[in-house]
Amino acid sequence: MWRSRSNRDRKTVVCIACGDSLLRSDAREYDKEGDRWDRHGKEFEHLCKECHDELCHQPRAELESLLLSIESDEVSRESFLRRYFDAVEEEYGSADAEERS
Repeated sequence: MWRSRSNRDRKTVVCIACGDSLLRSDAREYDKEGDRWDRHGKEFEHLCKECHDELCHQPRAELESLLLSIESDEVSRESFLRRYFDAVEEEYGSADAEERS
């Protein structure tokens, strides 16, 4: 006989944003690839509802690959942000130029 589905979400997960532990049924799935509907072979991270509500829900196409391309273990926050700014400007153009048009 099949087990009840009610036990499935009794698992505890940790919110990746704030570190709180919560029941899986009270959490929101987070897929860093931005495609939570393609579930094959993935392990999802989780967010509590409050942290999930604070996220920007705009499309983030290419963001993960951009961040990985500039990431380094031994770089300061300031250097990382400079690399990020430069990479975005190179890929999409200057924000100043867009404001002027």
